[in-house]
Amino acid sequence: MSNLKKTESKFFKKIFSSHNIGDLIFEKLTLFFAGSVFLLVVLMGYEMYMGSKLSIDKFGWNFLVNSTWDPVQEIYGALPIIYGTIVSSLLALIISLPLSLGVAIFLAEVAPAWLEKPLSFLVELLAGIPSVIYGLWGIFVLVPWIRNDVEPYLSDKLGFLPLFKGAPYGFGLLAAVLILAVMILPIISSISRDVLKSIPHSQREAALALGATKWQSTLIILKDARSGILGATMLGLGRAIGETMAVTMVIGNRALISPSLFDPSYTLASVIANEFSEATSEMYMSALIQLALVLFVITIVVNSLARLLVWSMNRKWEPAK
Repeated sequence: MSNLKKTESKFFKKIFSSHNIGDLIFEKLTLFFAGSVFLLVVLMGYEMYMGSKLSIDKFGWNFLVNSTWDPVQEIYGALPIIYGTIVSSLLALIISLPLSLGVAIFLAEVAPAWLEKPLSFLVELLAGIPSVIYGLWGIFVLVPWIRNDVEPYLSDKLGFLPLFKGAPYGFGLLAAVLILAVMILPIISSISRDVLKSIPHSQREAALALGATKWQSTLIILKDARSGILGATMLGLGRAIGETMAVTMVIGNRALISPSLFDPSYTLASVIANEFSEATSEMYMSALIQLALVLFVITIVVNSLARLLVWSMNRKWEPAK
């Protein structure tokens, strides 16, 4: 019996010495949390697919290429809505990205300490303002300015381009683009600033010691921070794609494919928010849930492409061993 007890004691000591019980519990617990996130994403996709199955069975892939959105006749096509989502988000990103990088570079590399902290606080404060506040600002300030000043000027000077033709409604794709640009600017700026600040100060000193100017040193820092800045850009794009309330209040809410920025448009999020309470039939509800599924897939694709791009950039520029 004593030999058996000694054998068991050695066995358990060997187990606990090679695998600490606390570390084992911690490992399995964190694995469970990580798996729960993946499971949640899968369940969300499954529920949206089952909720939109009626629309999928009736329209199939034509739902993505049909331009008619008519709840009365129960004919649903998401092409103009997808068009409005992609165009508004990309144009907002094109406008916001240079401004955001300028703000981030100023705060991280140029601004004195007494000015950096209050300005950084204001930028982060802008990122935390609710979207309905931006929407009200868009209705009462941005839209009248666009209708009375911006669109007449663009129509007069650049009216020969399809982008700037049409009546100056104020409410339309241009208003949505501008308000999205304002909303994603603080997100990209604040994250890019943190990325730039995380670059070791020794790299700046090394560049200056080799004779680089302040501008050339900043370019070197930007090259080192390219992955983080790209990640911030993709986060801003994701915010623009999924933004709902502010866009709904200024975009005009019409399922229309038009080259003109003056015309009303629609986005996936704004359609769902605007019409969900009006969905009185099963097919109407199913079509709206299918729009949510399309938005869900677009968000996953955008984030996956962003991660792939960051990975490829890091692999391309990593030093050879």
